[in-house]
Amino acid sequence: MTSFVEAARREKLAELVKRGVAPFAYRFDRSGAIAPALEGFRDDDATVHRLAGRLILLRPMGKTTFGHLEDRSGKIQLYFKVDDLGAEQYEVVKLLDLGDVIGVEGPLFRTKTSEVTLRVKRLTLLTKSLRPLPLGKEDAEGKKHGELSDPELRARQRYADLAVRPAAREVFRVRSRAVAFIRKFLDARGYLEVETPVLQPVYGGASARPFTTHSDALDATFYLRIADELYLKRCIVGGLEKVYEIGHDFRNEGLDRFHNPEFTMAEWYEAYADYEVMLSMTEEMVAGMVAELFGTTTLERHGATLDFKRPFARRDFYTLVRETAGLDLARAGEGELRAALKRKDVQDVDRLSGGKLVDEVFKNFVEPTLVQPTFVLDYPVALSPLAKLKRDDPTRVERWELFIQKREIANAFSELNDPEEQRRRFEQQATLRAAGDAEAQQLDEDFIRALEYGMPPTGGVGLGLDRLLMILADQAHIRDVILFPMLRPE
Repeated sequence: MTSFVEAARREKLAELVKRGVAPFAYRFDRSGAIAPALEGFRDDDATVHRLAGRLILLRPMGKTTFGHLEDRSGKIQLYFKVDDLGAEQYEVVKLLDLGDVIGVEGPLFRTKTSEVTLRVKRLTLLTKSLRPLPLGKEDAEGKKHGELSDPELRARQRYADLAVRPAAREVFRVRSRAVAFIRKFLDARGYLEVETPVLQPVYGGASARPFTTHSDALDATFYLRIADELYLKRCIVGGLEKVYEIGHDFRNEGLDRFHNPEFTMAEWYEAYADYEVMLSMTEEMVAGMVAELFGTTTLERHGATLDFKRPFARRDFYTLVRETAGLDLARAGEGELRAALKRKDVQDVDRLSGGKLVDEVFKNFVEPTLVQPTFVLDYPVALSPLAKLKRDDPTRVERWELFIQKREIANAFSELNDPEEQRRRFEQQATLRAAGDAEAQQLDEDFIRALEYGMPPTGGVGLGLDRLLMILADQAHIRDVILFPMLRPE
């Protein structure tokens, strides 16, 4: 149903058409953006500027009207006067609404209140807005009312969120700069960016449930990838010794503050390296990114002062569990693990076993203590079916995870390259799957065949870009750093 306000806008649209004004233009040649025009202004400067953007404020005052125009660089005050525009064009000003996209032409001047303002000599309507944007209004105390404040609505109507909130636009500028930094960092070190299949006949590289689809042409089931790993390691087998991919992965899981079923990963793999090489490299990347984006190694985020100065802390997995849960994983039985989880009021612990139990203990006892950037090293073998055994301890694997603000940000292995051991690990996963673990990994015969051709010693890293952006952009929910997150259909 069209609201009264929308009906009024459509009436103005009809009046504009009646007057011969095109309400949806094809083009407008700007002389530049708003911010540089303001920065370059000097008193008595007669330069004529051609600016364009969205109208975010209008104050009619008889034969004059003030307004504010906003583009991606900033906003500027506009001054419309019937003597400057002529009666016909000034009638068009009366038909403008907040949210309209317009082009203006004229010189800059300084008002009595010293605000640099564009004196509009010519007005061009570029797009008539038929639906009012939730711009909100400021009260006498400077507080805004009526703006787009509901977080779910912001995510559902991201176009409106971006249009009215400069802070939302800044989040995605930070995101773009972070992605660009990763590419620059890896390219400078001789890595090759590649693209691997999103639709895969066998999914793998992580423990997760996939989204399933069907190819009519091939009459076959395919899965949206849950990780890039196995195809990137195929590239290593083929002689592309340093490869990376930044792309979307998909996991058929629940939605919460830290999970969106469609998310972005950066993964990179290097032949002849191990997890120690990848740790040093990842530390350099993350610390360098923070320094370049913010000009500092210290960030205030969610009530914590995070220090990204190298070196980050390095902690042993087993030691952390012993310190926080009072459990010795080398000796503790499943009963002790379940009892510890029950003390934390974790639900359905009696249904957990093996690696799942250990993982839940770590999540509930250790993760809440990992606020500063911390590498946790040397995981139990049951948690890591794609990693090599630790050189001096066959009960562990050469794996680390990077935690910041209590959440995993990156994961790395000395990659398993023994095809027979890989088959055995896959078969163990198959046993878990048969016992009801829907997230256990599948046996990928083609990947084993690739390993049988010979994969060099390899180190690999997967970095969750969305979670890292939550920290960099100071956002509390993953949906706030994804332009168009998955939501329940309206």
